[in-house]
Amino acid sequence: MAFLGDDQLHSLLDQLPALAGQPRQLEELSGGLTNYNVKITTSTATYVARCTDTSNNLLGIDRDNEFHNTKAAAEAGVGAPVIDYRPDLGILLIGYLEGITLENKDFGRPGVITRAAQACRALHAGPRFRDDFDMFERQPEYLKTVLDKGFRIPSDYLEYADRFASIERVLTATDRSTLPCNNDLLAGNFVDDGEKIWLIDYEYSGNNDPCFELGNIWSECRLSLDQLDELVSTYYGKTLRHKIARARLQGIVSKYGWTLWGAIQSASSPLDFDFWEWAMERYDGAVAEFTGPDFDRLLEDAQADD
Repeated sequence: MAFLGDDQLHSLLDQLPALAGQPRQLEELSGGLTNYNVKITTSTATYVARCTDTSNNLLGIDRDNEFHNTKAAAEAGVGAPVIDYRPDLGILLIGYLEGITLENKDFGRPGVITRAAQACRALHAGPRFRDDFDMFERQPEYLKTVLDKGFRIPSDYLEYADRFASIERVLTATDRSTLPCNNDLLAGNFVDDGEKIWLIDYEYSGNNDPCFELGNIWSECRLSLDQLDELVSTYYGKTLRHKIARARLQGIVSKYGWTLWGAIQSASSPLDFDFWEWAMERYDGAVAEFTGPDFDRLLEDAQADD
């Protein structure tokens, strides 16, 4: 999201005590769809500046919440240290994590799913986040935005509202407990240093059902059902039918809800990125699950004692 020129960015960075007056090298990092991430290398340390344009926020992102939760993730031992936060400048400065950002294919490598599950457990065991995140609340907010603005959505999107609601009834009736979750763990938000996996990007973080975290990973990282079973079973330390079903249902919820995120971005983002295709990939996946042979069984399994 390169809305800043180098001269303007250097001027902003000079206002941060950790960087003021220091020679530095800037490198734009890939992956940001709602912000502009820059790697900053000085003679003494390496940082990442998460730069945001706060003039347009149709996605419900609260940068103060992101700051608070990024600090909490660092305290949990799986997030980058927070160096500075200047909401007036639109900058969150964090430490740079050495390692590789994962790709979907990396989850097929031995040990990656295990270490991803361990990272999630560490985050979820850490300090509570400031706010909650619930896709059953976020999806109606996104839907109101697209309808009020007249943005395009899939023509039959609302035909599946009853199935979405049926998942909500089952999941809220069986478990309302929440833990601090990232809620946006696509592959690029896992950083693997070879020994442990770190978790980055807390724009959508909040206290949530941990099975949403696991189901969202399944959805966003294109895991197979066997890999979902492995992820959930590793996270809980044993195979639990109701948890696997719950995580898969939350993955469907994720697909259906994030479809509207993509619709909003498609209509409003200045980025040269095909957000409509991004949205339709998730929507097609949600429809396949809503209409698939497993749907009713998943609702039953999620209510099982196990």
